[in-house]
Amino acid sequence: MRHKLVSSELSIEVNEIGIELSSIKSNHTNAEYIWQGNPNIWKGQAPVLFPIIGALKDGNTMILGKKYEMPKHGLVRNSTKPKLIGKTDTTLRFRFSWNQETMRNYPFKFQLDILFTLENKTLKVEHIISNLGEEAMFYSIGAHPGFNCPLKDGEEYEDYFVEFDQKETDSTWLVEENGLIGLDQKLVLNNTDKLPLNKNLFDNDALIFKNLKSRKVSLSHKSRGSILSVKFDDFNYLGIWAKPGAPFVCIEPWLGIGDSINSNQKIEEKDGILKLEPHQSDSKSYEITILD
Repeated sequence: MRHKLVSSELSIEVNEIGIELSSIKSNHTNAEYIWQGNPNIWKGQAPVLFPIIGALKDGNTMILGKKYEMPKHGLVRNSTKPKLIGKTDTTLRFRFSWNQETMRNYPFKFQLDILFTLENKTLKVEHIISNLGEEAMFYSIGAHPGFNCPLKDGEEYEDYFVEFDQKETDSTWLVEENGLIGLDQKLVLNNTDKLPLNKNLFDNDALIFKNLKSRKVSLSHKSRGSILSVKFDDFNYLGIWAKPGAPFVCIEPWLGIGDSINSNQKIEEKDGILKLEPHQSDSKSYEITILD
């Protein structure tokens, strides 16, 4: 089931399955900004990444001395367990909680609430992570929104670029064929605030940045200017990805990252892993603002 919010400027929809953002539309132009999940290319739209991001080495991790298997990007994506627990004129609140099934893959008593707040042209997505158990909980949280690109008939993918709010010099960590993070890096940004898009940019999988100064990036058009921005003050890493040649681009704020090829597979030592003490909660937010 999809749930809808409407502001003076935008209409959004969120799919209860996976708590997945499935639409951001202009009320004035009817332009759709979210990728519509063509299953022949990539069926996702904006998966929630929890309690891991990316792939695990050999598909498993060690937690509290025991081996647990978990699919890529964790347990929320495609799950039918989340439920809408609250709605106002400007907000939707969903909840995904631990159950006996999740305990087989992730032995923590968690509660994940995601609060969508829509005001004018800005959508805020807040993740409230709670540890309901009696021991420290290790987790990552991330977002994976895909945006239509190009947005208008007659435009080309190469007409667009990702614009950072500061000039950056940073390398991507190269992804191996098994989805793990390799040990090699490739310089992508060299004292620039622009990343031009082209259909071969993601031939070797996602661009993964760990050392950005920027905490806001925009999807921009070479003549029309900035189309939308993603602000991610609470997130340390950023992934940028698309299926090679596909008409979308994902801008992905992450707290955490996939396993490296030399991972020791202990969850508490994963790159970027977060720790939450018993009966504590934390909140991590990002914002999407439509600018055109």
